[in-house]
Amino acid sequence: MSEDKKRLTIVQRMFTAVVLGILAGVGCILLRNAVGADSQTWTLINQALFVDITSSEGVSGIGLFFIIGETFMHALQVAIVPIVLVSLALSLCDLTQPERLGRIAARTIVAFLGFYVVVAIIAGIVSYAVAQSGGFDVTLPGSAVVETTSVDAYNPLSVIVSIVPNNMIASMSSNNSILAVCFLGVVIGICMARMGDKARPIRDLFDSINGLVQLFVNFVLDKLAPFCIFCMITRSLAVYGVDYLRPAAVWIATTMLLCAVLAFTLYPLAVFLLTKLSPFTFACKTAKIALFGAATQSSAATMPLNMRTCVGELGCSQEVSSFVLPTGMSIHMNGTTAMQIIAVTFIGTAAGIEMTPALIATAALVSITVAMGTPPIPAAGATLVSVAMLGAGLSTPLCYVGYSLVLALNYVPGMAVMPMNVVGDSAASVIVSHLEGTLDKDVYNS
Repeated sequence: MSEDKKRLTIVQRMFTAVVLGILAGVGCILLRNAVGADSQTWTLINQALFVDITSSEGVSGIGLFFIIGETFMHALQVAIVPIVLVSLALSLCDLTQPERLGRIAARTIVAFLGFYVVVAIIAGIVSYAVAQSGGFDVTLPGSAVVETTSVDAYNPLSVIVSIVPNNMIASMSSNNSILAVCFLGVVIGICMARMGDKARPIRDLFDSINGLVQLFVNFVLDKLAPFCIFCMITRSLAVYGVDYLRPAAVWIATTMLLCAVLAFTLYPLAVFLLTKLSPFTFACKTAKIALFGAATQSSAATMPLNMRTCVGELGCSQEVSSFVLPTGMSIHMNGTTAMQIIAVTFIGTAAGIEMTPALIATAALVSITVAMGTPPIPAAGATLVSVAMLGAGLSTPLCYVGYSLVLALNYVPGMAVMPMNVVGDSAASVIVSHLEGTLDKDVYNS
């Protein structure tokens, strides 16, 4: 309970930071219009607070808000490689322990991957359609256009080659090689499971690194994020205007609508197609799970209710649910994947980058892999949007403006993301129980 209260406090702080940042940013816009963008007063304010000190015009400036925002982003980025590598390795090591292998594990993994692929395809199509319709467009000022970039044309199949690194150390030295880091995490996790007790020292080391990284990220998000987000949003509005707010609202609305629709259409339809049972019964009985997940935004807090519903109302076997639900809580996050794909498309489009189907597909592939190893820390899904963003090659300053909004406003779309995650675990439990021949259809239909 204390953790939920603490998390709520973090959300309240971030919400306050967003509101104050918008007000301060709009105030700066009004002041700039009143005194003139070329006046000495605005020049002094811009040089002291907002100027990019790495640019030619910022050589003699202070750029306090720019420094704070860049330092905050670097603090999050420094944790990307260890988060992905360690959490993914530990997740797969737990999943592939010899005593837990078998048909249930295999069918569970297939069900999870099937949902991931379908959700990624739908989210990619929807986000591309929204981008093409102009929903994520931002009218950039002339001075900012130079910061945009175009990703060179390439064969999407080249992504396959980049997944397997030719140098393990080199791949972990750059945030631009996330797919390679994911590959290493998978390989290390499976190998640790195969080695058994011989890998215990490595497992203990990874556990310690995981705890260290979580402690660091918790500190950055809890203690620094509200103030840093205030500075980033204020600077973004003062420099780029209010145009970013509309596409950010479109991102939120698209994410919430898509996740809500998929939670009550995709999963019931999958249950119907694979078990021939009523999809309406499934939707009705899992509605309370979705509502509880939306309220708590915690898959761990929702799992007891999910377990009771799966066994007592959906007729799943205790054996299957006891494996599927905890495993799904760790590696099955379809809502997070959908949110990240839409967020990356919003970030790139708003930054003036053409989000081609190939780029979105790359972001989707990274999002699926990252979701399997998302650590149980506050705002982890939103924080790791940067992984998918960098995996798609989006690293311009304007990309980080969009990312700061995603990080700050994530709580609202999270109310639809979490229900999709937990209801997906329920659907997988029903499907695997049916395939195992242990689903009690009388209980399901009662």
